[in-house]
Order: sequence, then C-alpha cells, then structure tokens
Amino acid sequence: MADASGMNGHGHDEDFLNEDFRDEDHPREECGVFGVFGHPDAAALTALGLHALQHRGQEAAGIVSFDGTRFHSERRLGLVGDNFSKRSVIDRLPGNVAIGHTRYSTTGETILRNVQPLFAELAGGGFAVAHNGNLTNGLTLRRKLISEGAIYQATSDSEVILHLVARSKRERFIDRFIDALGQIEGAYAFVGMTNKKLIGARDPLGIRPLVLGRLDGYPIFTSETCALDIIGARFEREIEPGEVVVVNETGEIESLRPFPIRKARPCIFEYVYFSRPDSIVGGKNVYEVRKNIGAILAKESPVAADVVIPVPDSGVPAALGFSQGANIPYELGIIRNHYVGRTFIQPTQSIRELGVRMKHSANRAVVEGKRIVLVDDSIVRGTTSRKIVGMMREAGAKEVHFRIASPPIKHPDFYGIDMPDQDKLLAARMNLEEMRAYLGVESLAFISIDGLYRALGEEGRNGAAPQFTDHYFTGDYPTPIADLLGESAKQLSLLAEAS
Repeated sequence: MADASGMNGHGHDEDFLNEDFRDEDHPREECGVFGVFGHPDAAALTALGLHALQHRGQEAAGIVSFDGTRFHSERRLGLVGDNFSKRSVIDRLPGNVAIGHTRYSTTGETILRNVQPLFAELAGGGFAVAHNGNLTNGLTLRRKLISEGAIYQATSDSEVILHLVARSKRERFIDRFIDALGQIEGAYAFVGMTNKKLIGARDPLGIRPLVLGRLDGYPIFTSETCALDIIGARFEREIEPGEVVVVNETGEIESLRPFPIRKARPCIFEYVYFSRPDSIVGGKNVYEVRKNIGAILAKESPVAADVVIPVPDSGVPAALGFSQGANIPYELGIIRNHYVGRTFIQPTQSIRELGVRMKHSANRAVVEGKRIVLVDDSIVRGTTSRKIVGMMREAGAKEVHFRIASPPIKHPDFYGIDMPDQDKLLAARMNLEEMRAYLGVESLAFISIDGLYRALGEEGRNGAAPQFTDHYFTGDYPTPIADLLGESAKQLSLLAEAS
C-alpha cells in the first residue's frame, strides 16, 4: 500500500525469512485484528494487543492511528515485538484512536505494500481497514474493478473493500461500507477507522471471530479475548455474525444488522488449532475444548501404551485430555526450542533439512524403551510428523502410536487458512493404512467428526444444518466460491469427487 496524502508512513522493506521452519504439518495461521477508540494510549494498547495475537500471524504487522487531524501509519515486516516495542515507534503513532493487524498472508505476497492496515484517502476523508479472513470472490471483484479503471496498490484481497467503499453511491460513510460488505463473499472480520468512527464487522456466518471489550470505558475490537486480557480490558460480548458495530465520535456504540440473519457457522479450527488456549471463543474456553477432544479421542481410539507425549505446543491440551481419559501417564517426550528459525535469513539446504531437529528434540529419558502415544492437533502434509516419528525411533521408542485431535484434512480452505492444494494433503492422497505406513507408526487414529462436535458440547454433527464451518474435513463449503469457479475447474471437480 502506498502512503496516502496527509498520512505519515514509516516502514522498511527488508529480506524477510520465508523458510523459517514453520511446521508443515499444521495449517498456516490466519491474521489478527485489534482496534481501540478514545484511549490516550491507543497505539501502545494496540501494540500490546497485537503481541497477544502474534500466534495468528508472524509475517508482518501494522498500526494506523488518528490524532484528530492526520492519520499515521507504521507497517513492518516481521514480528510485533521486533517492530513495535520501542517508544520511538509508538511516539510516531499519536492519537486516541488506532487499529492494528498482525499478518500471515493467505492471499498476496509478503511485501510491505500488502501489510495492513490498508489506508485510502476517500472523498469523505481517510479510511483505514484491517481484515482477518479471505474473500472467496475477491479475485473476481478485483478483475471487474480493474476493468472499470481501478488502480490497485497491493495484491491482497483486502484492498477490494477500499475500492468498493470508494465507488459506492451512498451518502453516509457507514452506508457505503455496508454497501461494500453486501458485494463480498467469504469470511471476514473487519476493524476499520475513519476520522470520526471505529467500525467492527463480522461476516454473516461468523466464520472469522471478532469480539468487543472495554478498557476504562473505551471500546475495543479484537480477534480474541486473550488480547483483552493482556491489557486488562473487560470482555463485553462477541460481535454477532453479520453485525456491523459503529463507535461514533462521542464513544457511543450503534449496532447494525444490515443483512438477513443466517445460522452461524464459526470456524471449528479456531478450537482445534488457531485460537490461543486461554481465549474464550463462542462462550467456550479453548483449553477445555482441546482437553475434551483428547479425552474423547482416547475413548474412540484406545491403545495400550506406557506414556502419552504431546507434539508441542499445539498438541499439549489434547494430550493432557488423552492422558486423563486413557489413564496413561503424560510426559514431555519432545522438547521444543522456541528460539529457532528466525536467526537464519538464508539457510542452506543442509541446514533447512535439519529444521525439525532444530525445532524439536527428543527427551530420551522419557522415550527410550517405552510404548508411546504421540498426540498432535492435525496432519496436513505429513512430512514433519514423519520426521518426528523417526526422532522418537532414534531415541529408543519401543512402539509409536499416533493420535490426531482433528478429523483427517481432505479439502483445501478458501476462508483465510493457508492450506496446500488438495493433492498435497496427506489424507486426500492416502487412506488410513497408507498414512500409517507412510508415518511409520504402529497405529494411527483421528478423532471422528461427531467426536469433535461432542467435544464442543454438541450431540454430534447435524449434517442438515452443520453448527460449524468444517469443510476441510467434510468438503461442505458454507459459501459460494466465485474465484474457484473462475480459476480452476479442475480443482472444483476434485472437490466434488472427494465430497
């Protein structure tokens, strides 16, 4: 995004680590958004909130503030803590209104012009917006807008909303924003700001999360409750699916429901993997849900073993639940090094191949001579899981059993989760026995889809009206996928066949 007139922009393009040993056996993170209105330390609070949301995206972060006269922007590649911990940076973001974004790119390259919040100078004044999710008709709208003369600065699908707002014929800004929302499809949680308003909006199915909190009476929008906790704010409520919440210049909140009310289908992967364990999502504590998943998995797929070992860090709560449900001791048989990865800007191939060993080490005292149960939240490609199994063998494991706290991932995602194409998903290419042989384990089992729903307090999956978005397991996509129809008929036929 190019800096707009009347906006102070500071940023630095730099070589950023693309091969940073991210675990290929987990879906890539989404994004996190944060916004605060009226607080004198708005930018500093936003930086702290983004720290709490760092798990949702580690490629880039940005903050835009408004000081009553001008907008100010700081957008950087890299981690929040590396870029927004210095007072000098926060001092360049004056004002009592600010929004922020921490990014993992699901569409668009990791380059500075794609870093959010995006900003545009519109007829009625400046508008900044941060987006978590993915627009399934974003490419289709982009082509249409470009054919009509629109000039794009970024390659992110989020820029579509700026153009749609700018072209709306409605008079009031909020009506123009709602007009733009009515033209997009897919998943979104938007936090936006003008020179007078802070706005939060959630897609009609509630696929992506967004909550409202307060600190000393000042309203805050954010992706997860953990970002409220870090600043001592009070959780007030979730933004409802399809709701647009507007904070005006006096701090008053207006709730708008401009779209027909639909049955909510929040993303079930928020509970499996994405959200921080201490967050409350949909009224449920994520940590407790993950423990429930492990306990149900232990009942569905019991195994005779000596020790339960989590694949850190995401497998820890499910492994605890499995241990308690199976009455098998829980031990840390894999030690994770949290400080590896970003030291190597251009790692050689030989170093890259050691990535798993650099990130995880076997605790031989726990593993040697034991029948072990490895518990992880999901398997995507299977490459890292296979290496971890090999590490357990080398450490002397007598038997290795694998238990997965989600059903097999067989379908790609188009709503803000970066999953590989279907032909790269292990469970789409192999049956259970083939996966077991590929991973080199004595047994392999995944929680059932109904078991996952039971862990969330449901009786099971209601196939006629699913309670959650779960297409990565079932192939049941909850919205039209216009870009897929235009881009890849082959991929569509694969989805139809797999479903």
